[in-house]
Amino acid sequence: MQQSNSWAVVCHLDYTSHGSISIVRYDGKAASVERLDRYPASGLEAARRPVFLGIAADDSAVVMDAATKAVSQQDGLPEDAFVPYAYRDPDHQRIWFMNDGDEDTGCDALNCGDKGASVMIVNNNKKAASIIKTLCVGRGHHVTVFARPTDKAHGIPKRAFVSNLEDGTVSVIGNDDADAASYLKILDTINLCQPDKEEGGKMTVPNSAYPHGMEFSPVTGKIYNLCNGYGSISVIDPVTNRIETTVPLEKSSNLLLSPCSRFLIGKGADRKADPEHVIGQLSVVDLQKNAVVKTLDLPDVYPSVYRFSPDGTRLYITTAATGKGPQRDNLKKESVLVFDATVLPELKQLKEIRVGRADCGRRPLAFTKLNGARPYVFFPNPTDGTLSIVDGKTDAVLSTVTIGEPNIEELLFSFWQEGVYGA
Repeated sequence: MQQSNSWAVVCHLDYTSHGSISIVRYDGKAASVERLDRYPASGLEAARRPVFLGIAADDSAVVMDAATKAVSQQDGLPEDAFVPYAYRDPDHQRIWFMNDGDEDTGCDALNCGDKGASVMIVNNNKKAASIIKTLCVGRGHHVTVFARPTDKAHGIPKRAFVSNLEDGTVSVIGNDDADAASYLKILDTINLCQPDKEEGGKMTVPNSAYPHGMEFSPVTGKIYNLCNGYGSISVIDPVTNRIETTVPLEKSSNLLLSPCSRFLIGKGADRKADPEHVIGQLSVVDLQKNAVVKTLDLPDVYPSVYRFSPDGTRLYITTAATGKGPQRDNLKKESVLVFDATVLPELKQLKEIRVGRADCGRRPLAFTKLNGARPYVFFPNPTDGTLSIVDGKTDAVLSTVTIGEPNIEELLFSFWQEGVYGA
């Protein structure tokens, strides 16, 4: 959506009982907020609710009928619409939408019955959306990465790797549209089980791996999957789909690949060491050594979401809330931490940006892409119902705009249109 020094960023605000869409727009002079019409709830059961895909060029909502897969554009959005997590294929105009399934079973009953949850691949050609395929993978929350040939490893096939939280597996999906035999087909399922960490010592599915956090490094040509349940990273060969080794990584809940693709950054929090204080933790894994080479404690910080700036020079870490009692009370909930990404594996903090409040579990962030224009960074403040707009060069807060009512339970940015990205 970025043209010259103008941009628009789309926010879905979830208040548990209802949701709504706000579009924050900058015309080169001032920021304004537009709210889409909030349609009445569909009244359908969770699996059949309308699915929000994104915002079209005319600012209408792109909505899919969950049962028929028909896509339409509407002036507003049903307040109970389902908003899935999405991953953009870096080589195509395809977006992969994740369905975590039912909270109790981890299954998408509409598409997969009791056999797992679904992944939906959608083509967005900037004019219209088309559903390419819906696949049934494993149960529960998913993280997706895309493997492809690299300068050093020409033989890596184009594939998508989708982790399945509740099964403890990774689904391997063909992603080369020139190979009809494998394209968008499930080719393999990688069992992340480590028998020595399971009761009874058996290789099993489901297991306690609880994968959450995965990256593909073009430097090493490997997939790195964080097994939260085991406190380790599984190093996967994307050619054979075999786990080559594991790397211990305690107290981390996610992984982030550095701009140079040599390091992984793990983030987590220690809630057990001190009953009155949460200790956030960053860990740096050197992929050439397959070892943690640096750790940093962050007192009274619950690191929520983290991303590198478009130019690769900064690492932004948002704060949010966790726990209860003194631990929660003492947390920083109005800060974004900025680190120097040029000195990795060192973790050198450059600045602490004061923004609004996030007394909730997640605060995402978004960036405008670098097209020769001034870069911007966006930090929502869910408890306040606002969005802080930050200068991407100086890290100064330029303005804070109201996007909704206070106490947003969860905010998700939409990256349907190009020009803005993040998590």
